[in-house]
Amino acid sequence: MNNPEKAVEFFKGGRNCSQSVVSAFGPSCGLPAETCIRIAAPFGGGIGHIQETCGAVTGAIMILGMVHGAGTENRDARDGIIEKTREFIREFKKRHRTVRCRDLLGCDITTKAGLAAARDGGAFNACADYVQTAAEILDTML
Repeated sequence: MNNPEKAVEFFKGGRNCSQSVVSAFGPSCGLPAETCIRIAAPFGGGIGHIQETCGAVTGAIMILGMVHGAGTENRDARDGIIEKTREFIREFKKRHRTVRCRDLLGCDITTKAGLAAARDGGAFNACADYVQTAAEILDTML
């Protein structure tokens, strides 16, 4: 099973969008499986269900940082990961027009009632596609 397939399986198994992407790629970056799940936990639903940047996108960007991050205060080295991040976002937007969770889901999950309605209405089913897209793009960039 390749990394995009793993990411989708993790998502279908109950992990949030960010956890799914980080869990698929993190172990090959030296992150223990439990660390992948814990570190990405607050990024689901557009970071804490505030519906800003899609969790699949933030998860992929975390992995880009693990692989390509400079780990230094050197500005030139930092610029490299910034460009890779922008490249990832451009590609994701080509496929889905936005990286904003609210726009991708098409509903409001910032309230308990909205979250319940989204769950009951199957709004999160679309997220498997966003997880797959993020993982596919990430695969090409690593």
